[in-house]
Amino acid sequence: MEIFDKYALLYDEWYERPFGKSAYKLELECLKSLYNQKGLSLEIGVGSGRFAQALGIKYGVDTSKGLLRMAHKRGVRPILAKAEELPFKDSVFDSALIVVSLCFFEDPLASLKEAYRVLKEGSFLLLGLVLSESPWAEFYREKAKKGHPIYSYAKFYSYPQLLSLIQSAGFKKDKAYTTLFEEPQDKYPVKNRRIVEGFSPEGGFFCLRALKLSF
Repeated sequence: MEIFDKYALLYDEWYERPFGKSAYKLELECLKSLYNQKGLSLEIGVGSGRFAQALGIKYGVDTSKGLLRMAHKRGVRPILAKAEELPFKDSVFDSALIVVSLCFFEDPLASLKEAYRVLKEGSFLLLGLVLSESPWAEFYREKAKKGHPIYSYAKFYSYPQLLSLIQSAGFKKDKAYTTLFEEPQDKYPVKNRRIVEGFSPEGGFFCLRALKLSF
C-alpha cells in the first residue's frame, strides 16, 4: 500500500508514455474480447482506474488512497479495502475484474475466493496478467533485481498455478486469449498487435475469463 501511494503518479504516468499507451490499448482490446458489460461490476486492485473507466466498471477496490483518488476522477466509485477482505455482501456483483494486480496481492487464493463470494451465480471473473512463462516476466524480474520500486514486489504465477488458483477458489475456466507478442522493452510503441486464442508462453499479456457456475 505504501509503495503504491508513494509512486502513484509514476505508476499512472507509465500509461502516457509511448510504450505504455500502446500496450494499454492492446491489453484493453484483449480484455474487451472477453468482457460483456452487464449489471453491477467491480474491479479488484483498480489502481488509477484506467481499465475500469474504459470498460464501464462502476466500483473499484484498492489499498492505495493515492490511486483511488485518480480512479475517482475517472468516474469510478473508490473503496479502500484489501482484495482478501472485500467489504461487500455475498453474491452482489454481475462481473469482476483483476488486471495486473494479482501479482501484488498478499494472498492470491484468498483474493480469488473473495471475488467468488461477492459474485452472483452464473457471473464471471476476468483476469489480465503477465504469466511467469512469458519473456516479459523475466524482463520485469530483471527490473526488480535492479531495485525497481514496484516490480520488486511482484510475484508472477505460471499458467498451471493460475488454473489451480481459480479452481481452488471455485471458478471454472471459460475462455482465454494472449497478446503482446513483442520483444520485451518499454520505450517504443507496440508494433505487433496480434491476439491469439488460448495460452501462449511467448505473449506478454494473458486474459482469462472464469465462471461462477450455478449448482
